[in-house]
Amino acid sequence: MKQLPLAALIAASCVAPIASAETLNVYNWSDYIAEDTIEKFTAATGIEVNYDVYDSNEVLEAKMLAGNSGYDIVVPTSDFLQRQISAGAYQPLDKSKLPNLANMDAALMEGLAGYDAGNEHAVIYMWGTTGIGYNVDMINERLGDDAPTDSWALVFDPDVVAKLADCGVSMLDAPTELLPAAMNYLGLDPRSTDKKDFEAGAELLMSVRPHVRYYHSSQYISDLANGDVCVSVGWSGDVFQARDRADEAENGVAVSYVIPKEGALQWFDTMAIPVDAPNPDAAHKFIDFVMDAQITADITNYVWYANGNAASMPLVDEEITSDPGIFPTDAAKANLWASQVYNARQDRNVTRLWTKVKTGQ
Repeated sequence: MKQLPLAALIAASCVAPIASAETLNVYNWSDYIAEDTIEKFTAATGIEVNYDVYDSNEVLEAKMLAGNSGYDIVVPTSDFLQRQISAGAYQPLDKSKLPNLANMDAALMEGLAGYDAGNEHAVIYMWGTTGIGYNVDMINERLGDDAPTDSWALVFDPDVVAKLADCGVSMLDAPTELLPAAMNYLGLDPRSTDKKDFEAGAELLMSVRPHVRYYHSSQYISDLANGDVCVSVGWSGDVFQARDRADEAENGVAVSYVIPKEGALQWFDTMAIPVDAPNPDAAHKFIDFVMDAQITADITNYVWYANGNAASMPLVDEEITSDPGIFPTDAAKANLWASQVYNARQDRNVTRLWTKVKTGQ
């Protein structure tokens, strides 16, 4: 979820894909779908799919606000979805074309309704938390039994982070997630929009900036798996993918994920149809296909992200459903917070402060 000036992002947007009556253009997060989902959809419908990926809500937002993206399906995160709906970026769903809506978890969809009133424009694709992934052996080697692996202190305490700089510390390039997490660690409301709270969070991030190797929203998956970094602020499913890759490679790297005891962000990634989608009928078919219990389960079993499909749960691997990092315990849920949607002035403040953090100036 990298943050760049909107004008620059719009200018950098690639040429819109070409659509036809039998073509569906999908724009989704990287590493975020089962290997055979697209193939199965084409086999079931005869619709060919052009599938592009991104790793930043800001990149997606630039395309949506510029218009004429050429995409039929996009996957914005809940807070970005809300403000893009306000900007008229998405068309209402025709729920008569979505019989598999009956499979969705009512409580989670109610949570999404806080961003999309009445669930008029989007359905949950996957959901998760933003926490900490770490290399178990490297952390133990440097911090021993006192390692605060259950706390944001692992990445926000300068004395702790300094001891990890040599093995590699990374953070998401996601200002709307990192600033609130820092604010929460300081005992402030992570949903605050007060400029002074933003500045306090940025000051904390600046204090550990000298020890952070990079800010990126996808590179850390392979780096954690290969042992090239030892701690990453990341998205739950991405860290589990890193763990899975390390296990498959049998490279001796043990990766773990934690929802810090102080709390963490809970977010929803959603499927939505741009207002100017070339093929909205095919888009509805794709959304309904993904909401099939088996298809959703296949995706969760591959990407290790929680989903909002209640009917899929018996089909999801027990190793996933029983993991508290993916499906949090009730105690952990009590400390999760929802994203706060910022207005233009607040967004400018966040962008300015994040630029300062990233550049160290």
